[in-house]
Amino acid sequence: MANTNDRKIHQGRNIKRFREMLGIKQEVLAFQLGDEWSQKKISLLEQKEEVEASHLSQIAEVLKLPVEAFQNFDEEQAVNIISNTFNHGSVGYQKNENCNIHPVDKIIQLHEEKIALYERMLKEKDEMMGRLERLINK
Repeated sequence: MANTNDRKIHQGRNIKRFREMLGIKQEVLAFQLGDEWSQKKISLLEQKEEVEASHLSQIAEVLKLPVEAFQNFDEEQAVNIISNTFNHGSVGYQKNENCNIHPVDKIIQLHEEKIALYERMLKEKDEMMGRLERLINK
């Protein structure tokens, strides 16, 4: 098996994963990046193993993510960490006597984060609609 340090991180694939996790289509990302971008350019960029630093910073700014997310995220390593964290003898449940996270509090926190995300998405949609209306009216 290859050493994980020898394996390069596929930055384009990471851009695609984070874009999809945020529910943003290639066309929308291209629009948000500006006139010199297109859906095709985003598609080609997502196929590149290494992406230019200027493009990474532009995309990170639009997606509101740190550039390091695209540069350092290694899915295989994340899967290995997760799979090695759980006891394989159990059915996916480990008893934790020292758990200090109340499940209901966590659900409430996740719900509030989801509402904040929807509000940001609606605000961005409204801004985008405003930009589109200004473009149409020109």
